[in-house]
Amino acid sequence: MTAPLAYTAATELCRMVRARQLSPVELIRGTLERIETCQPTLNGFITVCADEAMDAAQRAEQAVVNGDELGPLHGIPFTVKDLIDTEGVRTTMGSYIFEHHVPRQDAISVARLKAAGGILVGKTTTPEFGHKPFTRAPLFGETPNVWNSDRVSGGSSGGAAVCAAAGLAALNLGTDGGGSIRIPAAVNGIFGIKPSLGTVPHLARDSFGANKLVGPMTRTVADAALMLQVTAGPHPDDVHSAGRRVHDLVTAAAEPADVSGMRIAWRPLLGNQIVDSGVAALVQDAVDAFEQQGAQVTLVDDGFQTPEPMWRALMQASWRARFGGYVAEWGDRMTPTFLRSITEAESYPAEELQQAIYQRTLLFRQVQSWFQEFDLVLTPVITRTALESDRDLYDPVVIEGRDVGGIRQNWTPYTHPFNLTGHPAASVPVGFADDGLPVALQIIGPYAEEAAVLSAAAFFEQMRPWAQHTPDLDE
Repeated sequence: MTAPLAYTAATELCRMVRARQLSPVELIRGTLERIETCQPTLNGFITVCADEAMDAAQRAEQAVVNGDELGPLHGIPFTVKDLIDTEGVRTTMGSYIFEHHVPRQDAISVARLKAAGGILVGKTTTPEFGHKPFTRAPLFGETPNVWNSDRVSGGSSGGAAVCAAAGLAALNLGTDGGGSIRIPAAVNGIFGIKPSLGTVPHLARDSFGANKLVGPMTRTVADAALMLQVTAGPHPDDVHSAGRRVHDLVTAAAEPADVSGMRIAWRPLLGNQIVDSGVAALVQDAVDAFEQQGAQVTLVDDGFQTPEPMWRALMQASWRARFGGYVAEWGDRMTPTFLRSITEAESYPAEELQQAIYQRTLLFRQVQSWFQEFDLVLTPVITRTALESDRDLYDPVVIEGRDVGGIRQNWTPYTHPFNLTGHPAASVPVGFADDGLPVALQIIGPYAEEAAVLSAAAFFEQMRPWAQHTPDLDE
């Protein structure tokens, strides 16, 4: 597949297929060839579904020839993070434990993408059980940053972000339990949105206490809106999804927000104390773009306390309950940082965990109160560009030569609060720092208002386009 076609937006690919200007077989064959070429250096896939994808492409092409009614994603390739179930295609969760696990049915989001005509081309890399903002695991190794192989790709949806940035697939499905869509989107220079809790049905084991969301990772806002439109909608088995009304997200992305008079809260800090000066300058410039177009931007510093300890307690307890039983047999083949995480959960008394649940409710109400005064909230996504590839979960973060503390509280403090509250949040590219790596702005909207986030992101994309930036790949 030629580079121009590889970086063509899904919305345009859809138009070309419908106009018979592009064959689904040609598109899928080119996609698979590009994946094969890039896989040795980018390592974005755990499993590539070449045979299944070509079979689906043949059927899609015949439907075009027959003049059949075509779905909104007819013939368009998509990838799925390997935490999400795919019928007949192994879902490993980045773990040797599930290396040969083949689900019997698709996750709801995957089934909806297929029903819309999309073609699954592969399962993208994730750290074991998605437990950290780095994409490496004993099962497959490291997925490097697409702009600099000596830096991390973020996580836990790092494979999906790299595939989007490298033009391996226009549509990529990730998950986000603490920033796992937004962090890798930010460090790889693409768009990613964590929808509100319940917008895209996800059959979590703890439906009531869920904080992991499924969402799109793409090169453009319109592509993400199209993907989200297809996957959104109520499902009776997801308590947060049941009865949820679906907004017209495609139109929201196609009609950038008129920000004149919009009330925006600008929070450069969110429980952290320091941001790299280069990152801060780029994100401030992005915020200024909203103000220059008439938005009423208010700097907010109200002493927000990081909820990371509460988030960590809930997540580690969940991981221990679900995967702790495998340690005796598989411990020597599991990720050391994951083992440490579930070991730490041994010390949490029941009262502490229940207090964390209460605190989550209080945090939700706190963030809800922000939107009584403001229409949107803006923050950075991360405090500095992608970390060096020798960093890991329990290592300190260094910003401008200063050791500022742990990864989650000091590199990614802006993301996990909105997993706990369920508010929609997107990562929007704003430029490149002096080290040549991408920087991003986070846009947070009112609960269940993905349309507002997409519309604001489309405004910024129109003001400061980013999709023309492509990494220099050795193909």
